[in-house]
Amino acid sequence: MEKRVRLIISGRVQGVCFRMAVRDQAIKEGVHGWVRNLDEGSVEAVIEGTPDATARMIEFCRHGPRHAVVDSIAIQEESWRGEYKEFLITY
Repeated sequence: MEKRVRLIISGRVQGVCFRMAVRDQAIKEGVHGWVRNLDEGSVEAVIEGTPDATARMIEFCRHGPRHAVVDSIAIQEESWRGEYKEFLITY
């Protein structure tokens, strides 16, 4: 059974390699989807994978890379679509 979540990560998450770190972690976890910066300063990600891998990705996003400061993370569960074959940084 696969799972899909949409995350909005707020705090000091732009300009600290947050998207690259999320992509690298996603590749390690074997999840698919994308991550992007939002104009208002937060980061959005869509993650599809096993429930365990998705949970590990959420936990990773709670702190992010070394210079990030995550103030909050909004998690929205969505219906599984299986539309991604890799994990991308989008713009």
